Amino acid sequence: MSFKSIVREIKEMKEGIGNMYRKRVEAKHMYRHGKSHIAPECSSPISISISPTQTPSSSSPSSPSKWASLPPELLLDIIQRVEASETSWPSRRALVACALVCRLWREITKSVVKTPEQCGWITFPISLKQPGPRDNTIQCFIKRERVSSTYSLYLGLSPALSGDMSKLLLAAKKIRRATCTEFLISLVSNDFSQSSNTYIGKLRSNFLGTKFTILDGHPPYDSSLPSICKLQQNVRRKQVLPRAASANYKVATVSYELNVLRTRGPRRMRCTMHLIPISSVQEGGTAPTPMEFSNCRNEHESSKGKKAEVVELGSTCTDFAREPLLLKNKAPRWHEQLQCWCLNFKGRVTVASVKNFQLVAAAEPCHNVSAAEQEKVILQFGKIGKDIFTMDYRYPLSAFQAFAICLSSFDTKPACE
Repeated sequence: MSFKSIVREIKEMKEGIGNMYRKRVEAKHMYRHGKSHIAPECSSPISISISPTQTPSSSSPSSPSKWASLPPELLLDIIQRVEASETSWPSRRALVACALVCRLWREITKSVVKTPEQCGWITFPISLKQPGPRDNTIQCFIKRERVSSTYSLYLGLSPALSGDMSKLLLAAKKIRRATCTEFLISLVSNDFSQSSNTYIGKLRSNFLGTKFTILDGHPPYDSSLPSICKLQQNVRRKQVLPRAASANYKVATVSYELNVLRTRGPRRMRCTMHLIPISSVQEGGTAPTPMEFSNCRNEHESSKGKKAEVVELGSTCTDFAREPLLLKNKAPRWHEQLQCWCLNFKGRVTVASVKNFQLVAAAEPCHNVSAAEQEKVILQFGKIGKDIFTMDYRYPLSAFQAFAICLSSFDTKPACE
């Protein structure tokens, strides 16, 4: 049998399994307690979920597929060929189909698929929590819906260039409260409940909109902080709960400087990445890279009417290499002819806006970070059209962290402009 026919049958398996699980979602039988392994498709708002102790072949009353009994050596070779040939969406969902066949296929697929830092591609939902590539950027764009106050992050250059090839990565919904503004971030665009297995995290502002806190819906890497930092967890509960509830973990803060004199110019911002050490941008440094989502949310699902607790992760270490990574916006230059502040976005930004920014590492001489590394743009965000913005990120930020930082730019900041 030819290689193309094998890939074609794998895709047909994926479609059949997807239909089976859509029926289960309608029955609300396994949707809330399943662990999400498969990235949701743009054309379907339903996320396909698989329980860690259940496989599609075991849950289906029909006999298992003939592909589930392939020898591991042959199966490894097939998945490696699929991974090498399908390098972009939507064709890359053939790998997602491979992970849906059974437990053996899923484990081999996960071992073959590399992290975005290694290959520069996004495949599974956990890729959104992993650092981007070191040598280049992952190019995305954000689409804003003013009526519904939602923001969608797509993988691609722009809506005009990507078209139907765009891949939905994350979605956020803006909710205004009495004392703050929150952006709830989810894997799908129609479910922003914090008790859902598609919930990723949220962004919360203070009253003035000058300081934002990025809260992760899953525990830090390996249920603790990275060993390179050896930080101590200081749990500060915002309220006393009668029983354990799902938690949000404070992983980063974004601060905007107050513009007291009302001077003209772009916003000035600083980001503190509490879980990414400054050593990650040094030569030979590494950043925390989770390999799977934790089961903590399912085990401690919050009840209705109860707010999730906030866990703050504090550091007591004094070693310079263990300090958190600080990001600052790159200073623009004043263009005399255009009479405006300018930054080199390399063609990715075409409309002047106060929201446009570029972030670079803010390092002191004692941190031993090279000048070239300090000049590298880690995250850039800018406007290209009405309600369309580009977002390009790279190592050591993840897509979730980059998206949350960009969302802070959408909130109103009268004291900073």
